[in-house]
Parts: sequence; C-alpha cells; structure tokens
Amino acid sequence: MEESEEDNAEEFETENFSELIKYTFPGYIVGLITGLLLDAYGYQRSPIGQWLVRTLAGEGESIFEGVYSIRQHLKPSSQTMAEAYGWGKLFGIAVPWVIDLGSRLAGVDVYGIGGFYIPYFYSLSDQIGANISGLLFLKREEGSWDGAFTRYVHHPVMLASLGVIFIVPIGLLSARFLGFSPTTQTFTALEAIAANLCWIPPLVGWYVERKK
Repeated sequence: MEESEEDNAEEFETENFSELIKYTFPGYIVGLITGLLLDAYGYQRSPIGQWLVRTLAGEGESIFEGVYSIRQHLKPSSQTMAEAYGWGKLFGIAVPWVIDLGSRLAGVDVYGIGGFYIPYFYSLSDQIGANISGLLFLKREEGSWDGAFTRYVHHPVMLASLGVIFIVPIGLLSARFLGFSPTTQTFTALEAIAANLCWIPPLVGWYVERKK
C-alpha cells in the first residue's frame, strides 16, 4: 500500500497539469471580446462569426495546450499525462467545425433546442480527445488494456474529464429548453464559455500535485 502511494505521488509530481490551467481564460476573454465586436458591427447571426467566437471561447485553450505539448515533445524527457492530454485536445479542434457545417447544410435550427449539441462539441470535443489520448497514454505505460483501465478509474484527472463530458450536454440542453438561444455573438460566446469546463480536469490534477 505504501509503495502504491509513493508511485502515485511520483506520478503526479511529474504531470505538470498546472501548466494547462493557465491556458483556458485567455480563450474566454478573446472569444467574448470578439463576440462583442461582431455584435457592434452588425454580425449578430453570422455563421462565420459564430464559428470564430465558439472556436476562441470554446477551444482557445486547446491551441495553447497543443503548443505546450509540442514544446514538451521536443524536450528529451519522457512523455507525461499532461502532454498526452494536450495532444488529444489539439487533435479534437476541427471536429466541431465539421459538425457545425454539416448541421447547417442539413437544415438544423442551430438557434433552437435541436442545435444544443453544436456548442457542446465546440467546447468539449477537445476534452473528449484529451480523455481518449490520456487512456491511450495509460495503455502505453501499462502495456495492457486491463492495466490501463485500472489506472484510469483511479486517476482523478481522467475521472473529472469524464464527468465534464457527460454533465455539460445536460446543462446545454436544459438551457435551450428554458428558452436560451445564442441569437447574438455575445450570447454565443457566453454559451461556449459556460460549456467549456475543460479547466476542471487540469485543476484537479494541479490540486492532487499540490497535495502530494
């Protein structure tokens, strides 16, 4: 038991999740400012404007985290969970662009209840990618899926990530049922910010690092 606790302590000492936390809020700020500016210039319902605002507010941190992962990859040290997490978020960026475009071409009411999933994917497709990337990282480290899943269900960051993935769509759908609609770019930014809880898993990782 003591050996297991020591291994966990060593693991979190090298994860560097604190590096990922600081990348979230610049995306929020830039996305919100962009929304305000687009509204001011009369582009309240511009599809391209919504794409830009949601990308910045919902995925801005993924770009920064991807750069972090590239920097870490170029270092001689071994890969950490935080680096794998960042790679997963980077690779998930383009997924909502395809979903958004396909939904509009299919005639989905992107402002109504049926379009609730679009901001979800903008805000959390990178989180889904990060969760998958983290699991693959554990598989490489453990050498088997059994070992990977065992570590996964005891890894607070992975569990926090999974919780965010499942809770956010419920909140988005509930807000649409209650009458919220992103009819301005400012509302679009606020919706993306509210859904983008990607800062929670790294915060959990940072907290565990501090406790260890």
